[in-house]
Amino acid sequence: MGAATLNGKIALVTGGSRGLGRAIVMALAEAGATIAFCYQSDSQAAEEVASAVHAASGRRPFFMRADITKPQDRKELFTAATNALGSPTILVNNAGTKRDGIAIRMGDAWEEVIDLDLTAPFRLSQIAIRVMMEQGWGRIINVGSVASRIGLAGQVNYTAAKAGLEGLTRSLAQEYGKRGITVNTVNPGFLETDLTENTSSLIKDEALKRSALQRFPTAKEVANVVTFLASDEASAMTGQTLNVDCGFVKL
Repeated sequence: MGAATLNGKIALVTGGSRGLGRAIVMALAEAGATIAFCYQSDSQAAEEVASAVHAASGRRPFFMRADITKPQDRKELFTAATNALGSPTILVNNAGTKRDGIAIRMGDAWEEVIDLDLTAPFRLSQIAIRVMMEQGWGRIINVGSVASRIGLAGQVNYTAAKAGLEGLTRSLAQEYGKRGITVNTVNPGFLETDLTENTSSLIKDEALKRSALQRFPTAKEVANVVTFLASDEASAMTGQTLNVDCGFVKL
């Protein structure tokens, strides 16, 4: 198996300014893709990523602020990215959030997480698939979580959203495989990112004990799998969920 090559491809990554999103943007760019990404609030971080991509690849990415839970922002994101670079045929649904809490006391935290972690990827995929069908080629990679496999107390919204993302992946793969479009999910294990910075040391220690490799994956390792799935090297893989978790989940 050769290295994944994405020369001539245009990739759109949501939540690309920090953490895993940044690693995915960098990995796709290093493989030759032209990059568009969106971010929620940190314009300085977004500019830093854009500068890093330009320095590493010689290509300046397109990026913009967008609230992808809003229909107008989703439409504007695709339109602006297409106008700047051309039509994206690789979509990485990476943006996500979590608002933990006990189920019986959970209010709008349910809608907030479901909207960003599940509904937004579906709606963005709807837009992207139209372009991909026209070109007869496309890759959709959804970033899930091992939470979907084990269930986490206090995260019923997050766990449900990520489990739904796997179901979305399988159905979209079945519907659009004949049009040259593959759809897969990557489930990272525990990552040291902004999203997990408030996780207790007790939870981290327990997660480490369950890991077959006795360590956590790095954002770069997860991004490498995303890049592989975006390439022609993975053309026979669709409807799959890959756990990149150092052996935390063993089923």
